[in-house]
Amino acid sequence: MAAWGAESGHIEVTVQNAVAVVTLRRPDRLNALTADMRRELAAILRHFGDGGQARGIVVTGAGRAFSAGLDLREAAGLAPGGLIADVELFHDITRAALQTRVPVVGALNGIAVGGACEMTLCFDARIGSPAAEFFLPENSIGLTISNASSVLLPRLAGHKAMRIVMESARIGARDGLAIGLLDEIVEQADLIETAIGLVHRWTQPGAATAAHLRLLRPPLAVIEQAMAAETEAASGPEAAGLAAAGISRFLHRHEARP
Repeated sequence: MAAWGAESGHIEVTVQNAVAVVTLRRPDRLNALTADMRRELAAILRHFGDGGQARGIVVTGAGRAFSAGLDLREAAGLAPGGLIADVELFHDITRAALQTRVPVVGALNGIAVGGACEMTLCFDARIGSPAAEFFLPENSIGLTISNASSVLLPRLAGHKAMRIVMESARIGARDGLAIGLLDEIVEQADLIETAIGLVHRWTQPGAATAAHLRLLRPPLAVIEQAMAAETEAASGPEAAGLAAAGISRFLHRHEARP
């Protein structure tokens, strides 16, 4: 597995008990996802998603965060209009996850922010430690949601999706479990083992797993339509300068903290 992680230098892949465990490993930046990391994660999902080398895929983070989402420092350096193309790299992760023939499970060891939070919504299950959190700050900083979360978030959280997005509230593990963002909470030490165990239960010999994944996941055409609408919606705030100003404000606020 040495080849995986070579492009970005921040993703580690190991196969444990016939399950590919993908670890976002950039803890000094709370596993914020650079463009290279996003490209590589989509490639990893496609590589292991055909079922030939693993019974399933588990995605987790190193350190105290699952992922801080889009690397805002990198995004702040994009040319005008570049943010739209940059977000498309998140969209490709969603496509890749929904096209696998094996289960994709999120093992949330800590907070999942923005695009990383949205990314978990397309996974087939989400297991969290007590430290797991969901945070969609986009509305408060002039960005818009992406990754087909306009479809996937209501699918999980129902009518609460509106308040989750509009209020940019942080949702802890217990509340996440209550509203459907988490399927289970386990101790941190048991997180990966529990996720692997779930994959094994869903992929027992003779199971029609791939067929049921196709039936129970949202149709890719619906996802593509949602992502196209989200891209169009994002162009307004970006053209008006709201996105750039919001990113700058967010970075200055957090860099000013001791």
